Amino acid sequence: MILNINNQQRTVDVDPSMPLLWVLRDVLNMTGTKYSCGIGICGTCVVLVDGAPVRSCTAPASSVAGKEIITIEGLSPDGSHRLQKAWIDVSVTQCGYCQPGHIMTAAGLLNSNPSPTDTEIDDAMKDCICRCGTYKRVKEAIKLAAEG
Repeated sequence: MILNINNQQRTVDVDPSMPLLWVLRDVLNMTGTKYSCGIGICGTCVVLVDGAPVRSCTAPASSVAGKEIITIEGLSPDGSHRLQKAWIDVSVTQCGYCQPGHIMTAAGLLNSNPSPTDTEIDDAMKDCICRCGTYKRVKEAIKLAAEG
């Protein structure tokens, strides 16, 4: 199966039902996308597929073949993406484990809505769980990134 990951064609020999998360982490050794719940409810494993957030722990690899997959590593390898800069400027991260999924969910939001309202941010991020409780700073960083 051929997957387009971070603008590179990657050939993987996996069961088509294998979740994308395990293809990324275990087959391709791309560990920026994190595992947490394994059932698609926490948002930690989010990647972008054709610009939209997808929970990679429940997405079979076959469902994303031929689509553009962007992981946290591919968002901006040098950390210059506006969300990555905003995350630093606002000091969002505490433990940081869930943050790749938060950033990728926020990137999907800004892809579809470059100037989201507070309510739209809340709605887009409502299913991303952060045990450290950084929700207020996440929202602030998204607003900052949306401004420019």
